[in-house]
Amino acid sequence: MIIRPMLRSDVPIVATLEREIYPQPWSARVFFDELGHANRSYLVATDVGEVVGYGGLMLVEADAHITTLAVAQDLRRRKLGTRLLLALVERAVALGARHLTLEVRATNSDAQQLYERFGFAPVGKRKGYYAGEDAIVMWALDIDAEEYAVRLDAIRSALGGEAA
Repeated sequence: MIIRPMLRSDVPIVATLEREIYPQPWSARVFFDELGHANRSYLVATDVGEVVGYGGLMLVEADAHITTLAVAQDLRRRKLGTRLLLALVERAVALGARHLTLEVRATNSDAQQLYERFGFAPVGKRKGYYAGEDAIVMWALDIDAEEYAVRLDAIRSALGGEAA
């Protein structure tokens, strides 16, 4: 499994995965547009050269926003989401972010548990954010602090020490 920056040539596969995973998928055009912004960072996870997951973040001053995180349905429960999120968090820290935020479906308890392992805590709700379904807004604060680095080290160790 390799995690690397998303290339424009990855977008058709990413858009296909997006349609398979989400009821309101982003279009390929959205991904192309996102790749064109200097304050965005998108990654893909590949297995034997095939894109099997992706994630992105947007940096606005000291805050980074996880814009998307997805793993092919047949590869879930193999820690790929953890690896992708770890790589995104490391990227956010490298870019100078101090805090992280995201929205997650109120019904997606598996994703919420993943985010909680990374120190995200719920701070609010966005009514109807996902076509009639509420989103939980979560934040992880002080990701540039030593205490958070220790958390990331523990997550990395649990993955077998592999670098993202």
